[in-house]
Amino acid sequence: MILKKAFLFIKRDFLLSSSYRLSFALQLSGIFLSVLTFYFIALMFEGAAIPALEPYGGDYFSFVLIGVAFSTFLFTGLGSFSGSIRNEQMMGTLEAMLVTPTRISLIILFSSLWSFIFASIKVLIYLLLGVFLFNIDVTNANLFAALIVLILTIISFSSLGIISASFIMIFKQGDPVNWIFNTMSGLFGGVFFPITILPGWLQNISYILPITYSLRAMRHALLQGMSLKLLASDIFALVIFSIIMLPLSIFIFRYAIKRAKIDGSLTQY
Repeated sequence: MILKKAFLFIKRDFLLSSSYRLSFALQLSGIFLSVLTFYFIALMFEGAAIPALEPYGGDYFSFVLIGVAFSTFLFTGLGSFSGSIRNEQMMGTLEAMLVTPTRISLIILFSSLWSFIFASIKVLIYLLLGVFLFNIDVTNANLFAALIVLILTIISFSSLGIISASFIMIFKQGDPVNWIFNTMSGLFGGVFFPITILPGWLQNISYILPITYSLRAMRHALLQGMSLKLLASDIFALVIFSIIMLPLSIFIFRYAIKRAKIDGSLTQY
């Protein structure tokens, strides 16, 4: 029954998303242009020894490609839940969904499944373009370790997204969680450059962001083929973040629903 409900949510969101064919095509074509942009930027560093990149193999293009690709999950996690809430409010179906026997946690999960599936497709396209067109070397990749990091990454980012959706449900406009983590992650999360080039006091900000540990572990797993033992510190940080933030986010979301019902604003956009 649960799998059937999940499939129905995925089918509904897929049909809705694919019905906007131009948007669908533009998102996919935009990936190629993004990869091409970073490829030419990386040519400026070709042959140069950059100490900050040495822990990742020394190649800037592979470094930034993985950063841009897997940061897709952060933006998906931050935006998919609040986006689903907004859509359900606009269609007037949110309240009806919340009074069904399906648990709130499952409704939250199911409503974002397609977004994460599509994000995974985009990440795969990034990696395939990098490997087959731009010769990124992933022959030593530890795929099992990368999978573990990916699962923890999705849980961590989803927790932030659920909290973000809670703000949207109560305040309708203005989402500090989305703004803070979207803004800070690009600068302090190591998406475009190693955090080691930041001043020491700014690096402290990086260490409170889950994307820092996620991208570092993913790069080491895919580019250096590091084992789970060598990735243990980053994986442990993601586990701690997930253990704390996931139940907290569900609690906050339940409170947001209760507050919106009391205010009579549950279905207001």
